[in-house]
Amino acid sequence: MAHEPGKIRNVAVVGHRGVGKTSLVEALLFQTGAVNRLGTIEAGTTVTDWDDDEHKRQMSLSSSLAHLEWHERKINLIDAPGDPGFQGDAIAALRVVEGALFVLSGVMGVEVGTSRLWARASELDLARVLFVNMLDRERADFFRTLTSIKEQLSDKCVAVHLPIGSEHELTGIVDVLHMCAYESPDGEKEGDPVPIPDELRDQANEYREKLLDAVVETDESLMERYLDGQELDAAEVATALKTAVTRGEVFPVACGVATKNLGTHALLDLLVEGVPSPAKKGPPVQVEGAATSCFVFKTIADPFAGRINVFRVLSGSVKGDSTLANVRAHGKERFGALMVMQGKEHTNETEIGEGDIGAVAKLKETQTGDLLLDTDRGSVELPRLGFPEPVMSFAITPKAKGDEEKMATSLRRLAEEDPTLMLRRDEQTGEQLLSGLSQMHVEVGVDRLKRRFGVDVELHPPRVPYQESIRKEARAQGKYKKQTGGRGQYGDCHIVLEPIEGHTGYEFVDKIVGGVIPQSFRPAVDKGIQEAMLSGDLAGAPVSGVRVLLVDGSYHNVDSSEMAFKIAGSMAFKQAYEKADPVLLEPIMEVEITVPDDAVGAVNGDLNSRRGRLHGMEPKGGMTTIKAEAPMAEILTYSQSLTSMTGGRGDYHMHFLRYEEVPTHVAQKVMEAFRKDREEAKV
Repeated sequence: MAHEPGKIRNVAVVGHRGVGKTSLVEALLFQTGAVNRLGTIEAGTTVTDWDDDEHKRQMSLSSSLAHLEWHERKINLIDAPGDPGFQGDAIAALRVVEGALFVLSGVMGVEVGTSRLWARASELDLARVLFVNMLDRERADFFRTLTSIKEQLSDKCVAVHLPIGSEHELTGIVDVLHMCAYESPDGEKEGDPVPIPDELRDQANEYREKLLDAVVETDESLMERYLDGQELDAAEVATALKTAVTRGEVFPVACGVATKNLGTHALLDLLVEGVPSPAKKGPPVQVEGAATSCFVFKTIADPFAGRINVFRVLSGSVKGDSTLANVRAHGKERFGALMVMQGKEHTNETEIGEGDIGAVAKLKETQTGDLLLDTDRGSVELPRLGFPEPVMSFAITPKAKGDEEKMATSLRRLAEEDPTLMLRRDEQTGEQLLSGLSQMHVEVGVDRLKRRFGVDVELHPPRVPYQESIRKEARAQGKYKKQTGGRGQYGDCHIVLEPIEGHTGYEFVDKIVGGVIPQSFRPAVDKGIQEAMLSGDLAGAPVSGVRVLLVDGSYHNVDSSEMAFKIAGSMAFKQAYEKADPVLLEPIMEVEITVPDDAVGAVNGDLNSRRGRLHGMEPKGGMTTIKAEAPMAEILTYSQSLTSMTGGRGDYHMHFLRYEEVPTHVAQKVMEAFRKDREEAKV
């Protein structure tokens, strides 16, 4: 049965890696009776981390769906991975919800993943609730974390819960919105509220004042009564808080310990009271005039069930026998059995209503990012998910001969599930490259390839796509003359090579006067030169940035042919190229790196050692964004280095900028390696 849109709450659970998001989702499911025992990451028994890879690495690698009922509301939770290598799923999750639950560690405070996702949630204008977790750990400090939240995320963040005690002495939490307390259930169901301990009453009153100050600022009528000294009851404050949270004017900060199920009762109240329903907020993707529409934000590549598409209903309702049009593919998709996911388990539903989230298997062409409507409108613009570009690439080859096609097909299936994992062929080096957001991201893809599709592969560092060019003008003659019995071969051309500024492009200029080479043979000279340019003499790399002038030549009435002039063109180019001061070029990447302030010195020093050039730094709330450029050859393995320099707290993205001359001492090594490979290939 479809739920009313007003009674649904869609929440993405996001934050940095290792802050306890999955444990918190587990605790919320347990507290509401959706599961009857509290699973743990260590035992691999949580609902939302169900994949073998997740059990092995003890971390979420893809988003997982769960749902629960609280105060007659259905709360859909999307447990999103926190590791930057798997951020594609977190970005997609934020695109289909009204609210985001940001989980933070009470020890580490605001980390780079939190800041990145906060900025994304801000762009999408989402309601945000924060939960400071792990408060029973050594060095955990709620108030220090609250200060860093205000400094680094927003000064509109305000505490609605306070801890009772600290670290190992933590015994419960105070809810300053409802002015009550909850005692630590130590992994059992959290009980009903109890009175606030006397010794904390003053602190609770102080933080209630701060909360009221923040809330009444957003509501004029409440503000007047509050300033007149009138008492405001909890229900009024809760209503005003909900409106303020919906509008992004206040971000409530809750706290607790997920693994002990402490803080879940108050957090569930906060999600129901603070996150707007689809009815209140409207669809996250606007589609004009569609009676029924849904947006696919996740795909699961199941080797048995085939492709499972997870979707958010934007308008109308989707029934088990619906036929909808795919806007991108312009094809009709007939829906079979509808599913509601609870981790890896699912229940069948006859209908998924407006604002709700469901799944369907075996659609023909539908993939992540697709829009499905009741009629094909043709001109509807697809919503952009805004996935980051891959930064790590590996050359990939199957271990078994003849498995190339199977490997490519299986990787395409995995890329349907994770669009940030890309397989492409490098036209220049001929290698198949698997690219992802981190080394671990690519390695997980390889593990899944073996486990799900039975394809064993090897990863190698990719070859850098060097290019070659020239620095000065040179002239040469190419003469091809072959006389055998019968008809011979004759082609003769004189060319001049000139460098093109910026070392890019190729031009062929016909300067022949008076028909010394007939018009019909001149394109063959051009073709021969272009073929010769595919592999330069320095490192076997393609040649670019060359203008060729065809200035003279001769031909033979009988023996000349296109083939002869093609060979002559190739010979002329090779001779001229040697005299034109050839130079090796390398790809330069633009890099943006975000690291904690205390790691800036180490990161900048490391960039210098990689021939990097700094362009500027932007510090913000304990983190610094470094903008630089560096040669691709020097940052192929940057991911591991950055992790070790920042303790996993830094991340980066990069894209191709331009080609540039390789310094002589580096070029010598590249050329020596090429010569050595060529010698070995001859043996």
